[in-house]
This record gives sequence, structure tokens and C-alpha cells, in this order.
Amino acid sequence: MKTAFAKIGRALAVALALTSAPAVAQDTVEAVRSRGVLRIPGILNEDPYFNKDPRTGEWRGFAVEMARDIASTLGVKLEVVESSWPNSILDVQSGKADLAFGITATPQRALSVAFSAPTYFNSFVIVSPNPELAKLSWAELNDPKYTFAVDMGSSQDLISQQYLPKAKVLRFKSRDEAIVAVVSGKAVGLVNTMLNGLVMTKKTDAIGRVMVPQPVLSTPSVVAMNYGTDEKWKAFISAWAEYNRRIGNNQTWIVKSLEPFGITLDDMPEGVGFGG
Repeated sequence: MKTAFAKIGRALAVALALTSAPAVAQDTVEAVRSRGVLRIPGILNEDPYFNKDPRTGEWRGFAVEMARDIASTLGVKLEVVESSWPNSILDVQSGKADLAFGITATPQRALSVAFSAPTYFNSFVIVSPNPELAKLSWAELNDPKYTFAVDMGSSQDLISQQYLPKAKVLRFKSRDEAIVAVVSGKAVGLVNTMLNGLVMTKKTDAIGRVMVPQPVLSTPSVVAMNYGTDEKWKAFISAWAEYNRRIGNNQTWIVKSLEPFGITLDDMPEGVGFGG
């Protein structure tokens, strides 16, 4: 009888150990290879990051080229799922997408998704037709006499809250509305990132030019990943980001995406680069 109870006890112990053992994380690299497709969110009309040709359905932009290189490394195809900037984070969280590109690394977003090493660094700028602003620092621009426009909830909105709390800031649901505010004279300038600013000045002459207040404020752009993915996947994506940033591939893709707008490296403000 004691022997029988001992056997039952050992069996229960083994069963308990199996049920309480931590789950082994899925090998995401192999999962993506088995599926044959790497999925990323894409945002319409977001040059130079993303855009979709309405005639062919083909996606372009440096974020797409970065993702395409990762897909090539894994030996799979790239699938771009139409989305938006806010939803791209949700797409990664829900598993609808494997990676999200062009994400500004903020503490708030770090609560929702995991970040890779930086793919490049983007600087915050003022886009304005008013030449006197070009000589002013962030501290000097932080004055109630200045009114700026910004798209609500963006990383540039956070920067304006931190560095321009005394200035008047008009917050709009879309970047296009913020641009109209500057062109119409409601705001003296628009707060945004360098890449967006360069494209704006080529699309809309009346918005003025890109100005880089001192000190230069740069933020890392990263690849967002689901927190539940395994460490192998996170290490691979970070290694890819670090390698391509340091050898200049990421800058090459960025510059190439700016070519349709007639923008070259010579148009970049002095002292501002992508490498960090």
C-alpha cells in the first residue's frame, strides 16, 4: 500500500512540475520562415517613410526598404498591411504585424511594445517662413509671443510640451491641418522632425524652410516588437538595426527615399545626421 501511495505521489509531483513549468517562448524566426511572410504596418501618404502607389499597389519608402532587407535576410516575402501611426503599435501588440518601423522611442510606448536598437536618429525642427526664427534657440522660442502648430499626440507634440511650455501651441488632428495653420499665418512655425520637414518644404513652398534650434534635439527611431516574442527575435532585429545604421545602409535608404522630392544630403541642415 505504501508503495502504491509513493508511486501516486511521484506521479502527482511530475504532473505538478510540468504544469508549473514556464512556457517556452515561440521561435519567432522559425515562425516567420514557416509562414513565408514578414508582416509590417504601412501608412498611406507618409513619405519618405511609407507610401502606396494607387495604380500598382506597390509600397515605397525607406521603412519599406528596411523591412524588405530583413525579409530577404530571413528568406521570406514582405507583406505591408495598411495601417496608421497609432494603430501600428496596436498591430504589433495584437500579432497582426511582426514589426513596426519608423517608431519614435518614448517611455510611454515602451510600456506597450519592445524596442530594437536605433535604426537612425531623427532631429526635431521648426519649419517656418519667418527667417528670424532661424537664429533662435529652443529657450528663446519658448515665449508667449510665438504661436506654433503641431499634430496632436505625436512625438513632436511631446517635444513642444517639454521645450515650448510658455509659447502658444495649436494642436491639430492631422499634420496637414498644422501645415495650413502656418501657411495661413495662424502659426509662425510648425514643430516636426527633420525628415518630415524637408518633405514639407518641397511640397509646400509657402511653409518656408527647415530650422534646427539649439541644442539639437534628436530621438532614436526604432523597430517595435511584441513583448511576447522570444529573445532570439529581439536580438536579431536589434543586431540588424545596429549593423545597418553603423555601416550606413539605413542612411542610404533614407536618402534614396528623398530623391523623388529633389532632396539630397546637401539639403540636410549643418551638423545634423542620422547616425547618432
